[in-house]
Amino acid sequence: MLVALVPGTENAGAFRTLSDAGVPEGDPVWTSDLAGAVAGLEREHSPRWVWASTARVYPDLLARGVRVGRCHDLEHAEGLLLAFTGRHAQPRGLGAAVARLDGLPVPADQGPPRKEAQPTLFEPEPEPLPGGVSGIDAVVRVHAAQQADRHAERLRLLTAAESASALTAAEMTFHGLPWRADVHVELLERLLGPRPVPGARPEKLAVLADRITAAFGGRAVNPDHPPGVVRAFAREGVEIPSTRAWVLKQVDHPAVEPLLAYKELSRLWVAHGWSWLDAWVSDGRFRPDYVVGGVVSGRWATRGGAALQIPRVLRTAVRADPGWKLVAADAAQLEPRVLAALSGDRRLVEVSGAGDLYTGLAVDAFDGDRDRAKIAMLSAMYGGTSGEAGPLLAVLRRRFPEAVGYVEAAALSGEQGRAVRSRLGRTSPPPSEAWRDAVGNADGTEESARRSRRVSREWGRFTRNFVVQASAADWTAVLLGTLRRRLHDVAPAAHLVFFQHDEVLVHSPEADAEAVCRLVTESAAEATALVFGDTGVVFPIEATAVDGYAEAK
Repeated sequence: MLVALVPGTENAGAFRTLSDAGVPEGDPVWTSDLAGAVAGLEREHSPRWVWASTARVYPDLLARGVRVGRCHDLEHAEGLLLAFTGRHAQPRGLGAAVARLDGLPVPADQGPPRKEAQPTLFEPEPEPLPGGVSGIDAVVRVHAAQQADRHAERLRLLTAAESASALTAAEMTFHGLPWRADVHVELLERLLGPRPVPGARPEKLAVLADRITAAFGGRAVNPDHPPGVVRAFAREGVEIPSTRAWVLKQVDHPAVEPLLAYKELSRLWVAHGWSWLDAWVSDGRFRPDYVVGGVVSGRWATRGGAALQIPRVLRTAVRADPGWKLVAADAAQLEPRVLAALSGDRRLVEVSGAGDLYTGLAVDAFDGDRDRAKIAMLSAMYGGTSGEAGPLLAVLRRRFPEAVGYVEAAALSGEQGRAVRSRLGRTSPPPSEAWRDAVGNADGTEESARRSRRVSREWGRFTRNFVVQASAADWTAVLLGTLRRRLHDVAPAAHLVFFQHDEVLVHSPEADAEAVCRLVTESAAEATALVFGDTGVVFPIEATAVDGYAEAK
């Protein structure tokens, strides 16, 4: 059963029942209690909801205590279909989609929903839809057009997984990641000193800044201004191209040690200091705003909060509530295993096994040297050729020709300006402006030819990794959908609270933690079968129940 839904204001809205083929059955129904109507239909029929944008609809239902099982997110589906046909830059919102159907000027997307401390329920559309079409009619028409698109069948699993990911993201924000503000503050005070007054550095950063100045002979140097630091070194007869940590570590100068310490602590202060804590943590929860598919490869992003870049040192603040556990799980060496499944390289499939992939690779091809094996595999997936990467990649190519050939074919496609796709159909964007300028406007000179080759190789490195990273995003999207469903069926009190590329956290009652660990493993197996079929590749995902995130491996 499908139900098209359009929210209005103050918990009012319209819905319309559709057949499994998307054909309307009966007239639209207007209700002044949309949340109640959704909850009733959810209990009785468990429909798949069809709506414009999960990010705009679902948070308000959650605030009313309503959880839904399934949805078809028109915005995500439109984005996938547009990308599949090389139209990445086109707007994908409901207004844009219906305008394309009617041949009208396509409006820009509206941007993210407005976030307020006390949001109003079901915020209305700020602008009418093109052509004066009603919201419910637009949803029905766009859904029908998407289903009729000849590419929709190929993208069906990906669209369902992306829609499930959107539901998961909204629930993760609603439930929030358990966060001990007192532990966070204690950590900041231990590492940085007391909270400074606005405009001042924390005490320990100020001490380091004074040490840096002293190391440069007493002439004031602002460690937060990289060009000034570069000039300070130049005055000392030390030429450096930048103040990146790896550059500084090669320099023999008394300013290096306090500079490196300053950079590390400054990152903590700026990105996750007291201001971050004030803005993002309340009532013992960190609630970031996740953006599903926010990266072109399908990986998630966030709007503010830096949720996908939580420093390891801050994981001590992520602790389960009393009587609860955090079930932490991550997929070991996900991208190399994805490459093995994509390429069907029999030897790499055998080597990957269920243990440490790089160890197996090292034993097979690199005389047991795990570090060299890892460099070789990363070079294959990311296009590295400098240093020892080139010779190691040559070894990998001889031992695993199908796997290396797979990514090299993707690289060649990128160099030639062609698109590549993930396992489920995510499509790489058209070549960059730099590629078009260098390749399309080459004037026949040697300098122009060199530039063309360089830019082509750079885009080839992008498409080389895209096929692997985007396919990994396919797998994790399906994993989230299957795990979310299993949690609701078996341990409904538990909920996903964090996701990062290949890692998930579930906040679970202690009594359910063992079952949740099992559900994670089962979900990974189901995701593998759905995405890669009868592959011999094992995607091991170890789930452990812990009291705090810092205890997880």
